[in-house]
Amino acid sequence: MLKIYNTLAREKQAFVPIQPGRVDMYVCGMTVYDFCHLGHARVMVVFDMVARWLRASGYQLNYVRNITDIDDKIIRRAQENGETIRQLTDRFIAAMNEDAGALGVLRPDAEPRATDYVPQMLDMIGTLEKNGYAYVAGSNDVCYSVRKFDGYGKLSGKSLEDLRAGERVDVMAGKQDPLDFVLWKHARDDEPAEVKWESPWGPGRPGWHIECSAMGSQLLGKHFDIHGGGQDLQFPHHENEIAQSEGAMDANEQCQFVNYWMHNGFVRVDDEKMSKSLGNFFTIREVLKKFDPEVVRFFILRAHYRSPLNYSDVHLDDARQALTRLYTALKGVAGETPVDWNEAHAVRFKAALDDDFGTPDAMAVLFDLATLVNRGDAALAPQLKALGGVLGLLQRDPQAFLQAAPAGGLSNAEIEARVGARSTAKKAKNFAESDRIRDELKAAGIVLEDGPQGTTWRRA
Repeated sequence: MLKIYNTLAREKQAFVPIQPGRVDMYVCGMTVYDFCHLGHARVMVVFDMVARWLRASGYQLNYVRNITDIDDKIIRRAQENGETIRQLTDRFIAAMNEDAGALGVLRPDAEPRATDYVPQMLDMIGTLEKNGYAYVAGSNDVCYSVRKFDGYGKLSGKSLEDLRAGERVDVMAGKQDPLDFVLWKHARDDEPAEVKWESPWGPGRPGWHIECSAMGSQLLGKHFDIHGGGQDLQFPHHENEIAQSEGAMDANEQCQFVNYWMHNGFVRVDDEKMSKSLGNFFTIREVLKKFDPEVVRFFILRAHYRSPLNYSDVHLDDARQALTRLYTALKGVAGETPVDWNEAHAVRFKAALDDDFGTPDAMAVLFDLATLVNRGDAALAPQLKALGGVLGLLQRDPQAFLQAAPAGGLSNAEIEARVGARSTAKKAKNFAESDRIRDELKAAGIVLEDGPQGTTWRRA
């Protein structure tokens, strides 16, 4: 049985869906004002893996990942660029989808944009006001009164006295409590008309937290199975989602908003937290200029999703060599074969992923299979490829991966020319020249393999 570490319970729990055979999952997506960075890559790849495993386990999955397309940073960036909000967000949504596709991330079943759900947000805010949780602050913003919600702090595991306003909680005059957060931001004169919606509290726009509560409730219902996101969202964003969503329920429908909360760990760079201020902030596009996208995906999945992920070129090079070893075992494997779930390695693989999506142990199974294949048990190669496919890996032509050119490396044409020159030297019995070319290619990271059919090559 699948077990999931539930942040709400702070323990692994057996996964029991609300409806047998069906799973509804919501994941907080990107705020689209810039290119996606490595932290976004981890969220996308981790929950793509979760979605793949749920489907492989036989569940009918409805996977929703939202897009925040209205936000202070978005407004500021659009004004700096001299473009409309829609032009900016459309451009970066297209870039996000391009980056996700390169990493082998399948599109979610729904990708709601916040600006398409403002009416639902207004309805929810109105209900919160009626239920006594919302009030108009001195700034004319509508705020949520956290002290009126008995369960506030249950996700973060802290009391109200321990909690402090998070990064996105504006501390402003007129709030009843510093922890109260904005549900509806009153329009400012210097903001463009496209970010002003009419409301019972005057023109304005939604706060960040209400977006996910409204979209999740609208698309998945007031009670659903899994809610995911980065560890940094646990407080205040997800804590506030619970307060809003449960506070907006009628007395006769009181229930828990979400059964299982999942949070992936932080990305660190050379053992320091990734941040723009430290100058160690990398976009997906920057990383993909140096490393194959499948290597990046492999690197992300080789770590457990809840563990910190330490990025460095050394770790990516190691991931490339490890993935090369797996692809080397697949040389000659063509077509697709379904997983034989009764085979011993598949049983171990399934047990690993059923234990809170334990990809490190699942990866270990792939390497055990590769070792057996390289020792001569070629019959296991299709099983290796099929199990890799469950994680979105090992589905390319092996030779194409093994010969893929890294940035700044020798091109395939240059390598082929030197392999040809070596063959000519060997035929002329000029073995000194033949050995010189082999050593030159070896120094460039090219491995030559002589066989009855001639010489093949791969990148080390």
